[in-house]
Amino acid sequence: MTDAVVPAARVLVVEDDRELGPLLLRLFRGAGYEPDLAADGQAGLHLALTRRYDAMILDRGLPAVEGLDLLGRLRKSGVDVPALVLTALGTTADRVTGLDSGAEDYLVKPFEVDELLARVRVLLRRRSTTAGEQLPVGRATFDLIARTVTDPDGSVVALSGRESDLLRLLAQHPGRAFTREQILTRVFPDATGVALVDTYVHYLRRKLGPAVVATVRGVGYRLGAG
Repeated sequence: MTDAVVPAARVLVVEDDRELGPLLLRLFRGAGYEPDLAADGQAGLHLALTRRYDAMILDRGLPAVEGLDLLGRLRKSGVDVPALVLTALGTTADRVTGLDSGAEDYLVKPFEVDELLARVRVLLRRRSTTAGEQLPVGRATFDLIARTVTDPDGSVVALSGRESDLLRLLAQHPGRAFTREQILTRVFPDATGVALVDTYVHYLRRKLGPAVVATVRGVGYRLGAG
């Protein structure tokens, strides 16, 4: 059996304040997370739609796309990353509006660093215990947090981050075929050239067997029998 290394949680920070944004980036890095920073709502929306995150911290008063509007668009698109709204708007009505818009938590500025980190840990614990963190891949089980695939006999295969992201996309939509262009946009947004998709399909087949990803002629790829 292979011992898998659990990766650091990925956190998206959407904050337009030129001082607070970089400060939060350093804070999360220092706490052992892998954070990304978006300085406006449009950039935050793009990152959240094209990359996988374990938690999101966002301001309400964002340029380009307002924070709660951003969150509403993500929820309508099926993005369920746990979100904490970090804002100066602290009335009861503001909190209720934020939570009703799809946020899991709401913290008012100014805030204590220890409290923010504690609330993020709660978000991550909730996410790691939800049933959606394990997906079937044929007769095997794919653990989204540990990025491992466990066979019925108990053997474990560890995946790289990109291998895991590709398998996650296919496993979350088991009956759907994706074009190579769609996979490139969703899994490898910073890359160019669909040949990279073929490369990672090859990696998954080599690790998990040739049937794990099925080729759909004239379309692209879908989850196979595993």
